[in-house]
Amino acid sequence: MTMRMRIGAWRLVMSTMVAFAAFAWISPPARAQVAPVAARVAESAPIPAAQIPKVITDAINSPDRPAADRALDAGRRPDQMMAFYGIKPGMKIADIFAGGGYMTELYARIVGSTGTVYSQNGPFPEQFKKSEDTWNERLKEPALRNVVKVSKPFDAPDVLPVPPDSLDVVIIHLNYHDMVGFKLNRENVNAAVFKALKLGGMYGIVDHSAQPGTNDTVTTTLHRIDEKFLIKDVEKAGFKLSGASSALRHPEDDRTWVVFKHLGQTDRFMLKFRKAPAIAAGRNSSRPGQ
Repeated sequence: MTMRMRIGAWRLVMSTMVAFAAFAWISPPARAQVAPVAARVAESAPIPAAQIPKVITDAINSPDRPAADRALDAGRRPDQMMAFYGIKPGMKIADIFAGGGYMTELYARIVGSTGTVYSQNGPFPEQFKKSEDTWNERLKEPALRNVVKVSKPFDAPDVLPVPPDSLDVVIIHLNYHDMVGFKLNRENVNAAVFKALKLGGMYGIVDHSAQPGTNDTVTTTLHRIDEKFLIKDVEKAGFKLSGASSALRHPEDDRTWVVFKHLGQTDRFMLKFRKAPAIAAGRNSSRPGQ
């Protein structure tokens, strides 16, 4: 081995050792945040405020938004979500498990009169009657004339009553863990989302991070879900993970907090999945009779 080759090999060994040592010195909660998707996609950094499109900031800063919504903005960071997911005028979007409609309203204000938002909720249990009332009242607002109300259970064949390949974006915000924990038919929902999205369309999911390896075991106690478990669950429907953002990360959260006691402070993952043309073609070709 030449001197140059020996030096190159030594540098490679040293750089590997340094990288390992750096990872080892990260605190356990922070290290847990690095681990889930690091091997799949790199998390993008938060988007600088100057790069947030004006249509998004205008929607968020609208004086017509309810005060209760605006009070949630600091913790939820809707500017980061809307920019990361590329929400813009003219889009056709579905808000799955919309709850009281916080996200529905923002989508509606951004996509404008040339866009459409499908706001979906299943039957509300009695204890969530207040959220149902909030949703119904919100949809009466003039700014939400472009919203189509969808009251369909999660196992309904037409849970998304739209033509195939017609939506640009579908998002579930902080409620995928509830679909899992309440044993709702998420397989039906994921299949319906896949069918409804255009080729290349985006399926976005934001949720509270559970500790790695917990899978779906804390969905009804801590109201969190293991990121790797969710990724695997969604990809079973044919989607491909294509992006992630660190904008909602909170290293101080060791992922054992009960979510409702730390609203806006929990560590959350923000993921993008794509309906890739090649995947869609393969699924279509496997249909009976083809």
